[in-house]
Amino acid sequence: MWPCRQSSFVPIYIFAFFLSFSFDCLESGARAVAERVAFIDSDFTIEGNVIAQRSDPTNATSIRKIMPEIQLGMHTIRSHGTRVARIHMHDWLILLLLVIIDAVLNIIEPFHRFVGEGMMTDLRYPLKGNTIPFWAVPIVAILLPLAVFLVYYFIRKDVYDFHHAILGLLFSVLITAVITDAIKDGVGRPRPDFFWRCFPDGKGVFDPVTSDVRCTGDKGVIKEGHKSFPSGHTSWSFAGLVYLSWYLSGKIRVFDRRGHVAKLCLVFLPVLVAAMIAVSRVDDYWHHWQDVFAGGLIGTTIASFCYLQFYPPPYDLDGWGPHAYFQMLAESRNGSQPSTVNNEIHHVQSSELQAVSVYIPPQHDADTRGNSWDSSPMLGASQNVRTH
Repeated sequence: MWPCRQSSFVPIYIFAFFLSFSFDCLESGARAVAERVAFIDSDFTIEGNVIAQRSDPTNATSIRKIMPEIQLGMHTIRSHGTRVARIHMHDWLILLLLVIIDAVLNIIEPFHRFVGEGMMTDLRYPLKGNTIPFWAVPIVAILLPLAVFLVYYFIRKDVYDFHHAILGLLFSVLITAVITDAIKDGVGRPRPDFFWRCFPDGKGVFDPVTSDVRCTGDKGVIKEGHKSFPSGHTSWSFAGLVYLSWYLSGKIRVFDRRGHVAKLCLVFLPVLVAAMIAVSRVDDYWHHWQDVFAGGLIGTTIASFCYLQFYPPPYDLDGWGPHAYFQMLAESRNGSQPSTVNNEIHHVQSSELQAVSVYIPPQHDADTRGNSWDSSPMLGASQNVRTH
């Protein structure tokens, strides 16, 4: 393991600030939800299986069926975790297969590209250590997003979101790792410091006929010297942190059209950390700039696909929750509602608070709009009042 400079922990310090800021946003969202529930409880009454406004209980437009899933504390790991994991058992098996494939890709010998004596001009950069050590990449790309997911789970108690956030993150990182390592082995591009890896004593040895290098250094160091394209540090970092950016975009409702620039800053902070890790790879002469660019592109693309596999786009009305959660709500509703009730009420959209759609008097609506920093997706959704 190469020695680590003191500046290697700067991105981690930045991310620590990001974590504290994001936790504050999630907590403010939870408080907003509690205030909203208290308001509904004060102005509305439960009659059987419907909510009715106390001031006008006969108004048909203010009555909607209550769904049991509105109780946020019901979907915990203890109550629903086994069921959710069993449904996605094959996905976890695929993850295990990806781990095995990536391990094999790291064991096999990469392609040794021809490196002539005249090509060594651009490969004589000094052999340095890593500013960001190898062990720090999984911490930044996996453990830090997991910490955010865990905090949000304790706030909302939704095992569907927690499970699918973890599953999507692991798929993003492992698919990126397999693609990156497969390309590394297939391309075999020399690193910028390849000369000193190949000839530690500084004396180049070349084939007298083909002028190809005859490395005299350590085999393990030389093997790593043929894995320049694309950058693994960069692709892993972008895979995990871009996925986290997507996740935060949905949770804090970045695209709520209220113009809170602070939300954008929060979303782009993980991308900035990933970009600084990528820059460190060029500064350490472990990668060419093309390697870093390709790694960032791979990680960003895979993270985007994996997030949208499990979640709606953040700008969607239901962008705060996973597809599986709304599917569970629809299945539960269809299984619990009698056909006579279905003919009497309007179609309930698959949004958590839209499941309880009520008429809100103008004065309360004005108070709701007074909350300028609304990090709660549920509170934002509740402001879309519908009348029929």
